[in-house]
Amino acid sequence: MLKDFKPVLAILLRFIIIYLVLLFAYQFYLNSYQNLGLDPFSRLIATQVGHIQDSFNYPTQFYDDIKGEQVWFYVKTGYATRMVEGCNAISVMILFVAFVFAFYKGSKTVLFVLAGLLVLYIMNLFRIVGLNIVMTDYKAYGKISHDFIFPAVIYGTVVVLWLIWIKCFALKNENS
Repeated sequence: MLKDFKPVLAILLRFIIIYLVLLFAYQFYLNSYQNLGLDPFSRLIATQVGHIQDSFNYPTQFYDDIKGEQVWFYVKTGYATRMVEGCNAISVMILFVAFVFAFYKGSKTVLFVLAGLLVLYIMNLFRIVGLNIVMTDYKAYGKISHDFIFPAVIYGTVVVLWLIWIKCFALKNENS
């Protein structure tokens, strides 16, 4: 009976191992920047969000709160939101990578992961820009946007990428 579940168990085991290794590596990275303010990757994203907002005529300045390990976005005439480590979408990207590598299919796996990470990175930038615009011009919709709409955007993107991976790559030979 266990023989029937061996492929599923292998995929599940690969997912868990990859996920935990990436999660611990990310935690090690975060620990190395503890008490130094926002980590460099999150800071890079905040800077890029600022450039995008500037190009959309939403002039942006930053307030660096080192003690709070966050950066505040000052958009137009007031503080819109703050960038914390959780806003960088790394945890979502780790989940994406672990799932795709669990269904490893050679070099196309690496290419799909790289393309998917780029899509998620860009989507996350525009998610933060969108939230800052909502918090600047439509503050009444801020909570629902932050708690539901924009998380649905980033997680929805991950699900669509997973479905593409499974349908077009992972199960391609099995369905032929």
